Amino acid sequence: MLSKNIVSEVLAKCLVTGGDFAEIFEEDSINNSISLVDGKVDDAIGGRIYGIGIRIFKGLNSVYAYTNNNNLNSLLETAYRAALALGDVKGEAGNSIVLNEKSITTIHPIIYYPKAVAYDRKIAILKSAYNGAKNFNNEISQVIANYGDKEQNVLIANTEGLYVQDTRIRTRLGVSAIASKGNENQTGFEGPGRHTGIEMFESVNPEYHGREAARVAHTMLHAKNCPAGNMTVAIDNGFGGVIFHEACGHSLEASAVAKGNSVFANKLGEQIASTKVTAIDDGTVPNAWGSLNIDDEGHKTQKNILIENGILKGYMIDKLNGRRMNMESTGSSRRQSYKFQPTSRMTNTYIAAGDDNTDDIIKSIEDGLYAKKLGGGSVNPVTGEFNFAVQEGYLVKNGVIQEPVRGASLIGKGSQVLMDIDMVGNNLDVGQGMCGSSSGSIPTNVGQPMIRVKKMTVGGR
Repeated sequence: MLSKNIVSEVLAKCLVTGGDFAEIFEEDSINNSISLVDGKVDDAIGGRIYGIGIRIFKGLNSVYAYTNNNNLNSLLETAYRAALALGDVKGEAGNSIVLNEKSITTIHPIIYYPKAVAYDRKIAILKSAYNGAKNFNNEISQVIANYGDKEQNVLIANTEGLYVQDTRIRTRLGVSAIASKGNENQTGFEGPGRHTGIEMFESVNPEYHGREAARVAHTMLHAKNCPAGNMTVAIDNGFGGVIFHEACGHSLEASAVAKGNSVFANKLGEQIASTKVTAIDDGTVPNAWGSLNIDDEGHKTQKNILIENGILKGYMIDKLNGRRMNMESTGSSRRQSYKFQPTSRMTNTYIAAGDDNTDDIIKSIEDGLYAKKLGGGSVNPVTGEFNFAVQEGYLVKNGVIQEPVRGASLIGKGSQVLMDIDMVGNNLDVGQGMCGSSSGSIPTNVGQPMIRVKKMTVGGR
């Protein structure tokens, strides 16, 4: 990685047009992926990403440039050209920036680094997942299993004297199972991931996740179409938290709040949710998929209470939007790679466990829907209006789970759903996903216990 002497000289060059802050983000990453289709290796790809991003602030204005040439003259030229975007040259580069190397203690211990693990061992994991899915039922027509790992080494330095390095290791399994009958097909998916090496599979059973993907596909193949209407909905734990993540979480990011593009702007201290709801974004969970030792601006991640008993307590804030809001960073700045300027993003975001028994939640529903697993959806980030597919759903009649239904979707507005949550279970769990936004695609955990929403619009057929 870049030496302190080079970094110091480049940072000084960034300020020649009057900038008041500059930052360097250097990345050297190795990615591996293997795909198994119908029991055979379809492809195995390894790649390396290297580059350097340079960002400069001048008041509330920001400019970003990047290069994969780490030659000093090239870096100085990149910094100079970026600085010119913020104004005229005020003079020659000043004194070199004094950098203080900061050491960090990792909270994500790694046992097996990906580059030290043979491909045969990774393929064996995929075959276990494949067999779990394919052997579930003879109506499982196709199984696709994917394995991926990444080692990302980063250096972050800035004109405030920060100079810090970190290594992030992530591993993930994805299993898609397709069940077929005649011309009909239904799909199930499982995608466990961790901020660990391949030791993840000492506690994550790939065969189980293969079976689970197949179970969902097979169940939905034989389900009837879901009726539409307004009804009470129970949303199960784990990946059910994607509704909060998408419909509410993005509206609590400073990138939306600072510009007034959020329904929750200027509402700190106000009630924005049911008193049953406490919501948290916590980047410090050891070895969790969305966790980091430091964010992509070099700040330590932290546990941020967003909503407490229905009251808005805080936002997720990056440095630039913190300037706009006159608030401190919350360790929430993230980016996909050196090619992206960082901004406020989620890490591990969840609704905290409540004190309601999950059986009681189901028993309380006279006529409604039990959304056991959610799929993808779409959200308007400004209004919070959303539409999510239910991957696995069941009708509930007189407090009893009935037959499975397919084609269901949950339609609503995030701010209204928060107020309509009237029961929160005690079975908190999380699921893994990739979140896309202005700074690229990043790994995030979503989570919640089972919740009951007293009234939602359910789309059906």
